Amino acid sequence: MFQEIAAQIAFSPSLPYVATALGVTSIAGLLGWRWWQRKNTYKSLESLPCPPKHWLLGNLPQLLAAVKQKKFFQFLFDWSKQLGPIYVLWLNSPVLVLSQPKVIENTIVNGIKDGSLVRSERICKVWNDLGGAPILIGQNGTEWQWRRKAWNPEFNSSSLSKYFDIINLACEQVIARLQQDRAQTEVKVDSLFVELTMKVIFCLVIGIPVDGKSSSSEGPALDILKADEAMSIFGYRALRLITGEKRWMKYLPTQASQDYWRARRYLEGVIGPRVDLALKMRAQNLTNWNQVSPIFQESMLVKIAAGEGKYTRKTLIAEAIQLLMAGTDTTAHTLSFAVGALTLNPRVFQKAQAVVDQTWESPGGLKGGINTESLKKLTYIGGIIKETLRLYSVTSGSASLEAQRDTVIEGNLIPRGTTIRLSMLAAGRDPEVYANPEEFLPERWLDQGKGSTPLPMINFGSGFHRCLGEHLAMLEATVMLAMLLRYFDWELVNGRSSLEELEQNLLIYPSDGMPVRFKARPTC
Repeated sequence: MFQEIAAQIAFSPSLPYVATALGVTSIAGLLGWRWWQRKNTYKSLESLPCPPKHWLLGNLPQLLAAVKQKKFFQFLFDWSKQLGPIYVLWLNSPVLVLSQPKVIENTIVNGIKDGSLVRSERICKVWNDLGGAPILIGQNGTEWQWRRKAWNPEFNSSSLSKYFDIINLACEQVIARLQQDRAQTEVKVDSLFVELTMKVIFCLVIGIPVDGKSSSSEGPALDILKADEAMSIFGYRALRLITGEKRWMKYLPTQASQDYWRARRYLEGVIGPRVDLALKMRAQNLTNWNQVSPIFQESMLVKIAAGEGKYTRKTLIAEAIQLLMAGTDTTAHTLSFAVGALTLNPRVFQKAQAVVDQTWESPGGLKGGINTESLKKLTYIGGIIKETLRLYSVTSGSASLEAQRDTVIEGNLIPRGTTIRLSMLAAGRDPEVYANPEEFLPERWLDQGKGSTPLPMINFGSGFHRCLGEHLAMLEATVMLAMLLRYFDWELVNGRSSLEELEQNLLIYPSDGMPVRFKARPTC
């Protein structure tokens, strides 16, 4: 009897329809179960404000459109102004957005300290994927600790004095180049500063001289345009991955994939031969090798390779790519915004020039060039850089954390698995923390008397994971801006729009390149 029934089923013409119905029902049931599970897991977030969302896709369409338009930072900033300092975006998993400075600082410090927050797994995979191997910024726990321990000595404030001559030389090259330009020449300072910061970081990390224009025995010369293009491609791909693109899509025959592999080949071609030399020096225990230049022997690459045996060729190349990216556009774009902000604030411009002139001309002062001792007198210039970072945080929206377990932020239960993202642009304009937030006031960073609570400076992060290159970035920006103030007056070609028309790959930058007309000061 069973054989007869089986035979009838096997030859039934309705069988495909039955199978299809069962399949559709199963898929619908699975999706329904996942929806119910997600809704139940993140129920506590439903009471928080959120932007208007699609019934099925949530806020994903708005997010993808913002990334495509290179306005992701604006998306977060605008919603912060409309919805307040804490709101939620509904994507595959919810994203909690914070935009209050003290809340951000406390969340980062306390969350990382007690282990409730870590770099999100998704973000870690993005960073590790970009260079093709695990790197510092893509790790948590012990894997992060040994890498951070290896690099810390190279970036702490006491070590930067040995890099001062390199930074000073690169800045002097910028001044010499501007002095050669004819009057009224338009200069897009963003690309000028990218070249400056790129020369410095490539010199410090992998030992390419800042004035090197030809290949050496250590490897090919640095091609500024190719390197800048490669890092821009990497940065934009990182943002696409962060906001939903799948990592395997780099293997598809698309223009974006071709651009990525071309960029990666270029960077590995510049870095790879130098990594090979550093590993050869490590293997042979060479500390002074006359076959390589002194500047290469003093590079971070050689020191890290010698000091940390866990690093391999693949991981050193990946780590170098990330450090070169992190040390270029961040400082360059900040300098561009500082130059623009000074133009729109004549009082600050004039005061800054007076500070630099006084330091330059005082006994034991700059004597025609900046030195480590005279830098101590340029705190006002440091205040300008901090004020620029407050108003034009180039990393706004690019950093995130993930709740490892249920936690509480500002009285709200945040379930395990929630991503936490930060709108630094909105945070920098919080009137409860920064009085007259729309005004450009470097003095706010200097007039902090004893007993007063220091203003939160969160653009470099907080706690254990605070930016490795903070001191280097501040030193480089202060030296460059001080030199510009000493030798030039300037004006913005496009006026205020240069500071308002912004775009974002991974970082925020002026879409017009910040064109400026420099005029030599008559006293210099």
